Amino acid sequence: MITWGHDALRLEISDDARLAYLGPPGGEPYQAALPLVEVTATGHGRHWSTHRLVDTTIGARMRYRRHHATADELTVELHDPQTGLAAEVIYRSPEGLPVLRSEVILRNEGEETLLLESVTSLTVGGLTADVDSADVLWADNDWLAEYRWQRRPLRVTSPRLSGRVRYGNGKCCFTLAGQGVWSSCGNLPMGGLADRETGRTWLWQIEHNGGGWRWECGEREGTAYVALSGPSDAHHGWRHPLAPGEEFRSVPVALAVGDHDGAFAALTRYRRAIRRPHPDHQWLPVIFNDYMNCLMGDPTTEKLLPLIDAAAEAGAEYFVIDAGWYADADEDWWGSVGAWEPSASRFPGERGIHEVLDRIRASGMTPGLWLEPEVIGVRSPLAKSLPDEAFFRRDGVRVTENLRHHLDLRHPAARGHLDRVVDRLVSEWGIGYLKLDHNIDPGSGTSSHDGEAPAAGLLGHNRAQLDWLDGILDRHPRLVLENCASGGMRSDHALLSRLQLQSTSDQQNLQLYAPIAASAPTAVPPEQGAVWAYPQPGDSPDEVAFTMVGALLGRIHLSGLITELSPEARDLVHEAVTVYKDLRADLPQAVPAWPLGLPAWDDPWIVLALHAPTATYLTLWRRGGEETLRLPYPNRAELLYPAGGKTAIRAGRQLTVTLPTAPSAALLRLR
Repeated sequence: MITWGHDALRLEISDDARLAYLGPPGGEPYQAALPLVEVTATGHGRHWSTHRLVDTTIGARMRYRRHHATADELTVELHDPQTGLAAEVIYRSPEGLPVLRSEVILRNEGEETLLLESVTSLTVGGLTADVDSADVLWADNDWLAEYRWQRRPLRVTSPRLSGRVRYGNGKCCFTLAGQGVWSSCGNLPMGGLADRETGRTWLWQIEHNGGGWRWECGEREGTAYVALSGPSDAHHGWRHPLAPGEEFRSVPVALAVGDHDGAFAALTRYRRAIRRPHPDHQWLPVIFNDYMNCLMGDPTTEKLLPLIDAAAEAGAEYFVIDAGWYADADEDWWGSVGAWEPSASRFPGERGIHEVLDRIRASGMTPGLWLEPEVIGVRSPLAKSLPDEAFFRRDGVRVTENLRHHLDLRHPAARGHLDRVVDRLVSEWGIGYLKLDHNIDPGSGTSSHDGEAPAAGLLGHNRAQLDWLDGILDRHPRLVLENCASGGMRSDHALLSRLQLQSTSDQQNLQLYAPIAASAPTAVPPEQGAVWAYPQPGDSPDEVAFTMVGALLGRIHLSGLITELSPEARDLVHEAVTVYKDLRADLPQAVPAWPLGLPAWDDPWIVLALHAPTATYLTLWRRGGEETLRLPYPNRAELLYPAGGKTAIRAGRQLTVTLPTAPSAALLRLR
């Protein structure tokens, strides 16, 4: 028996190399424990034929060889005597956090090539004593409708199979899988299992920056289990030939345990503990971006100069020129991008775009630009000058999607082109912020050579993308990088462990943005969650406050036609930025909670709480329903924003908040 962990988490591995317990110290060992790793390879499938990742013949044959433990890492080495396949199962857990990170390294010590078809990064069985009390949690994630968490009984997908006659395990389970290059298109690469009787919740995330991921949760031997993996043959057409002496590393995953909000809090702290350090995570500058409900991809010198002045007056510290800066105003630029040179017609005069960049700096702000680095338009000269091997291809044919080709960042020509672009913008132009967007999905992947499965090529590109991003930040350590993919289509921790901000949505309707902003901290630490605040000239004071409030417990992405606002509306914008600058030092230590539960898309009231060391902050949005809400907070409450609004607060055994109009919103601080 191996026992390892710390005061917040204990792990036990049995003598037959199965995960016998994972949870708070003092818990009972699990029944129906699973092997530490499950592997299928061509010719080596499952001993119980199903669509599941578990019950594999290789996993069942794996035997303990040795282990090595330190305070923060446990490595267990296993070996399959039949194939010669060796595995290193690597567990990590930051001190004091009930979170386990897991990945697996496979090494072929046999004499024949193994064609891998699936590899789990983590399998845990026996999570509940009674499947009848278990709920599965997942998050639907669509363009303009991100972070929509769902919950239903596990019994819906794992019904009782036995009565008078005793049957074994079923063949199905609750399964989610990502596809293509958008890691969170359709669903977040996250999930959970909650026990209604005990309140214990397990939350997991797959730390992979592409759509080649899968997780499953179901019943096995009368208890609930979970298996987490990267791409597989069954779901993605993934196959990986592992020749003698070669290694394969699985995608990392993490599993947290606690009550509902406690598990999300633990994941938030874990994400901070393992990400790349960057000064932006502590400073949290206010960003103005000219796109959303503003210039919408049509920037010019004439339009930008007054916006720059208004943004500086409002208190912005970064000013980002979004899409369109590289194309003439009358050009359909979608299919011609790739060179990333400024438009002379949009920025006339001797200085061109540098007149605008100089104005940004003279106004006390840092300039930023929008960039979509991984694509080359079919009409771009680079589509001909770069070699075919630098692009996604399948069966020797270059992939085309929506007038764009996709770069394969494993190829030195592709990476060299992007390095030159970024180095020019940062070192020569003085750009301090890049919004990295991605708006196409090139499908199943790429084959760089005959016999490579496209999904295997995609995994290689995904890993090369992370290496490229690390290289950028190694060369430009103060550069701020925003992760965007049609809004939140790449909300994954592989990217957020490198990039400083995450675009949460492209949603332009202020009322529909409320559930997105409130749920974003489930996937993104508050100090990384970029939320649009885009007041419009026709908005009422309550609507201006509503859109500003949504960003105050995240990262303000100020936008909108602020040059045309009334004096009252402009004052509300300035007030919100001032409040944000007063509280932002608390955000990097704060963890989220949801006093009303995670919001549904149509909830009339939505509440997000952030618990910081010295205070709790509450954002309340009212979109309809009764004008008064009661919350289980006996604390003393202070209205932070909007100070001159109609919000009424009464403290006692409960906190009572009244918002007389809908839509309206408020930010409170509880001491």
